[in-house]
Amino acid sequence: MFGINGYELIILAILAVAILGPERLPEYASQLARLVRELRRMATGAREQLREEVGPEIDEVDWRKLDPRQYDPRRIIKEALLDDVEDAVRPATARSNGSARQAPVRTGAESPAAAAPVRTAAAPPPPVQRIERLGSGERAPFDAEAT
Repeated sequence: MFGINGYELIILAILAVAILGPERLPEYASQLARLVRELRRMATGAREQLREEVGPEIDEVDWRKLDPRQYDPRRIIKEALLDDVEDAVRPATARSNGSARQAPVRTGAESPAAAAPVRTAAAPPPPVQRIERLGSGERAPFDAEAT
């Protein structure tokens, strides 16, 4: 429970007998037992009060997800970045009307037939993102959530 094995518990008991003495040891042991019973009663009362205030949803909570031993900063950062990418892509696809297509970039060595993009009937065209230029003296927009 506290990371104490059997040998360490025996050593602690011997130290308690040596420090407290055999006369006071039963008194302190009964006080410790009362303290443990009181702590258990308080924990049970707090659990019941929480269940009353929150309701039956408290039973549906997956407490393993909230376990600090499950903390993996790489996974948390990866999920947060993927959420940001999904949020950033949604408005761009909603803004595009699907009729405009991007012109392919050609190099001098390619023929026009080889550089033409091949599209199948099932694949929709990629969304077009328009870049708006700022006028002279115009300030860039500020996103408070991005900082």
